Amino acid sequence: MSDFWEPGEYADEQYVGEPFTDADVDRVERELGFKIPTSYVALMRTQNGGISRNSCYRMSEPTSWAEDHVAIEGIHGIGSEKDCSLCGVAGSKFWMEEWGYPAIGIYFGDCPSAGHDMICLDYRECGPDGEPSVVHVDQESDYRITFVAKDFETFIRGLEPEEVFDEET
Repeated sequence: MSDFWEPGEYADEQYVGEPFTDADVDRVERELGFKIPTSYVALMRTQNGGISRNSCYRMSEPTSWAEDHVAIEGIHGIGSEKDCSLCGVAGSKFWMEEWGYPAIGIYFGDCPSAGHDMICLDYRECGPDGEPSVVHVDQESDYRITFVAKDFETFIRGLEPEEVFDEET
């Protein structure tokens, strides 16, 4: 995963937090009310939040973003010091409290629509301590929830470069 993250000033300002401890993970989990997947914690140990080099995930059903994929702008780090961290100013609770997103889990991924759709860890099937699936939630379509991946690791491993989809159209 050493080449997973796209370096940049914007990512550093908005997303990339300081390294965290196990106690920090526990605090964030208590605040959000959900256990963070082990694969999420492992990825954040390589860099605590940021923008991924590959930003698109292939979909079998259309979303508001595209007929064949969703796009992710950034991935929230563990903590609260950056605006775009799980407990930051624009963290998971913000999307539920200020934008009315459904309380189904942890909103961790911004989409390029500036808040009109989000990527979420969905705990509805597994409960707060289980392994959540990944879903796309579309605010513009009455918060329509579309399944993306069976778990966070599958989502991260399935991300593809935007150019792949540009070439297909």
